[in-house]
Amino acid sequence: MTGPATSEQADGRTRESVARLLLEHGPITAVAVAEQLGISSTAVRRHLDGLVAEGEATTRDAPRTASRGRGRPAKLFLLTEAGRARFGHAYDDLAVAALRFVAENGGEQAVREFAERRMATLVERHRSKVLAKREPSARAASLAAALTSEGYAASTQHLGSGEQLCQHHCPVAHVAAEFPELCEAETAAFADLLGTHVQRLATIARGDAACTTHVPAQKQAGRQEQTPDGGKPA
Repeated sequence: MTGPATSEQADGRTRESVARLLLEHGPITAVAVAEQLGISSTAVRRHLDGLVAEGEATTRDAPRTASRGRGRPAKLFLLTEAGRARFGHAYDDLAVAALRFVAENGGEQAVREFAERRMATLVERHRSKVLAKREPSARAASLAAALTSEGYAASTQHLGSGEQLCQHHCPVAHVAAEFPELCEAETAAFADLLGTHVQRLATIARGDAACTTHVPAQKQAGRQEQTPDGGKPA
């Protein structure tokens, strides 16, 4: 009896690892998943097919590249909203109902003030670590680490025009789908913390695979850092 139970537990842990990889790095190919986890492609495809069959993952064709030629396009796997739910959400129907009540009684401004206060609380927990970095790219990486610790599975990618901050999970996606003020407050908080204008490109709340924010390479003019005594840094 011990053998089958142990095998099932190991199988479950592998399925969880595959799902988490889709969460943090999706959309991603089966080959890339196998390489990341160090297991066979056959095993990975079995777990991916299982996630798709259960409605926790979906697929789409990868963009064609010149190097791939005319062959069949590679298939990318990514989690669905049901798949993300296995990693939990910080808010549920009660939070949605509470914000509806706030909106009905205080209007959009009350919802916006709530969203801003929520982000201010989150940001203050990590402000000193992020501001300790001078370069925008380093600050973006520090912010990504802070967001990951808060359950957002965030990472950064360097682009020619700056950094792209990716949040592969959103604990409040269900609420933000109805109340975009949460996303707007988040974007404003990022701009304040990074000391530069940022542009939100996509959000999980709108059905995208990840929340992506563009952080330009150069700081916005007029937003120079100051030393504690009010002067400009040397």
